[in-house]
This record gives sequence, C-alpha cells and structure tokens, in this order.
Amino acid sequence: MDAGDARRRARGRPANAQSSRSLERGIEILRAFRPGSEVLGNGELAERTGLARSTVSRLTQSLVDMGFLQYDAALRAYRLGVPVLSLAHAMRSGSTVLQLAAPRMRDLAQAASLNVGLAMADRDEMVYLESIRHGRKASLRSVVAGQRVPMALTSLGRAWLAVAPEADYAARMADFAARSAHWPALRREIETAVAHVRRHGWCAASWQPEVVAIATPLALEHYPVHVLNVSVSTRAPIGDVTRELAPRLMRLAAEIGDAVQAAQAGPP
Repeated sequence: MDAGDARRRARGRPANAQSSRSLERGIEILRAFRPGSEVLGNGELAERTGLARSTVSRLTQSLVDMGFLQYDAALRAYRLGVPVLSLAHAMRSGSTVLQLAAPRMRDLAQAASLNVGLAMADRDEMVYLESIRHGRKASLRSVVAGQRVPMALTSLGRAWLAVAPEADYAARMADFAARSAHWPALRREIETAVAHVRRHGWCAASWQPEVVAIATPLALEHYPVHVLNVSVSTRAPIGDVTRELAPRLMRLAAEIGDAVQAAQAGPP
C-alpha cells in the first residue's frame, strides 16, 4: 500500500477513491459537449464542469489517449472522438425495449400522422431514444435520437417525475426551484401534471408554441423507467387534442408493455 492509499484509508475512503473521482470527472468532461459545441478548450471545459483547469488538462490528455477526445492543435481545443458514437449505437441497438417499441411507434405515427417519441431520464433532462416524426403540420422543431429536453417543462419529464422514487423526485424539484425564476407557477404545473399521471396515466404539456404533447411512463420490469409521448403541431385547444391523443397513447403503451413482457417470458 503506497502513501496515497494510506492517506485515503486514514480519511475513511477506500484506496480506489481517487480513481473513482477521476472517472467521474472524466465523464463530466464528456458531458460538457452538447449540440452546437463541436470543439471546447480547457478553459471552456473548466467553466462548464466546475473543475480546475489543471484537472481538466490532465483528464483531457487521458481522454485523448483513449480516443474519447480528439485534440485539434490549430484550435487548441478538443472534439468528441468516434468511440462516443460507437457507445451510443451499442446502447440503442442493444435496447430490447427500443427494438420492440420502435415498429409500433412507427405504425401509430404513420397511421395517425403523429410525432411519437421514447425517452429516458438523465439528471434533470429527458433524452430521446427514438423520435418518429409524421405530424400533420410542419414544425420548426426537429427532434432526433439523443436530443435532450428539459424535464421540468415537458410532458416527458413530468410523466417521469410521477413515478420517480421519492428521493429522486425531491432532488429534482430542489434543482428546479434553485434555477427557476418563476418557481411557484412551475411547481404548480408539475404537481398538477404528476397528479394527472397518477390518476389517469398520462399528462399533457405545451411548452413549445403550437405544439401539444402528452406522455405516459412505461414502468417495465427489469428496466429503468421509459417515457412514451405523442405530439402534434396544432392551434386547437389542448383539451380537444388530448381527448383524441390520450387513448392512442395509452393503447400504444399497453402494446409495448405486453411485447416486453412476452419477450421476457420467452417461448411458450
């Protein structure tokens, strides 16, 4: 045991605590890259992650060595490496839920001229696993797999909150409260949506102009919670839209749930 291990044990931490922190910080650096951020320098990465520049410099070099970042000498900045995309592909192609849901989502989207999406939670955002766009009206908003949307504002996020463990729900609400300039009104909207999910199975939101979306959580055995939504671009009253969309959404959710359960049971 080296001196560093001895010091960590003396402070009550396991010997590999430093390695764990390095891994966590390296992942935070990768998380700093978002759409519109092709290249980021050490200073920008330090600002986005809250890490010291010296720490960022050390970790980016390790990530370059492993291929997860590429260094552009001319720009003195980094871009994401190919392995990141490979991991995303492995995640999507290996998802049984997505493989079973996607064709059923596509059938509904085409038959009813709807946009249909499937998402999961990541911290205070929802990330689309799939988005099939067949809305009746052209929309300025394009949604693709991997895209993030805010949990607090969307039907996807509010549906997830309705079934989240109590500790996770409390943590997310505390995050929203700390960042929202209009928290009392937003809290009422979230609580109303959560109550609606618990009573009716779905909730609605219209956080984008002339777009109405409704969502329902898929609580599938052996899987994290997925959230299914349908949306349309419309000027119709939200009540009229939900009366039409809610039965379609809930039937689709039931079909996906049955398909996943059958796949888990295996051949008869």
